[in-house]
Amino acid sequence: MSIIHRTIVTPTKLELLHTWLPTRPWYRGSAAPELAKAGGFRLDDPEGQVGIEFMVVGEASSGAYLVPLTYRGAPLEGAEHALVGTMEHGVLGPRWAYDGCHDPVLTAQLLALVEGRAPAHAQSISDTLDREVVRSYAGEGPIGALGAPQDTAEATDFAVAGGLTLRLHRVLTPVQGDAPPQGAVGHVSGVWEHTDGTRVRGLVASLQAG
Repeated sequence: MSIIHRTIVTPTKLELLHTWLPTRPWYRGSAAPELAKAGGFRLDDPEGQVGIEFMVVGEASSGAYLVPLTYRGAPLEGAEHALVGTMEHGVLGPRWAYDGCHDPVLTAQLLALVEGRAPAHAQSISDTLDREVVRSYAGEGPIGALGAPQDTAEATDFAVAGGLTLRLHRVLTPVQGDAPPQGAVGHVSGVWEHTDGTRVRGLVASLQAG
């Protein structure tokens, strides 16, 4: 189960994202964004070394974005291009924060979540599952290895063996219900706080043909 430390982190995650988020091709907001934590969930690293968080960030002028992050106690070799920034954690010390789409620990656990082999954990409460995260998988056998992530105007896509695409929906849109989208082989949906204060559900990830 995830352990959440109540401590000071410098700079904060939102402070790191203030400069990083406007550099992303799927970001639609201001160059000087007004950011707020809107929701999200965590996954466990089986080795207990890497923090994995799927953060939902609200931006005042443009809506909500999915920002998967990993937190490491040392740099991830070969992932300099995916570094969001470094932080000082009051309990764990120096932490390197990465765009989790480029971290093999996060992508492996995301596949485990879609397949039903790993549960989602509460974002800010230790030892607690997030019952609002819904997933499905209608495929036969494990999902194949993922290709390199490719950013688009709305998402980050991974090619999957067998002609499938795993899509992380970076620009989040509220939907009605928690059923998988039409034609999807698998999906993950979650809940976050909309800019008007209401709680809404949207698609986080989908596994589709093509």
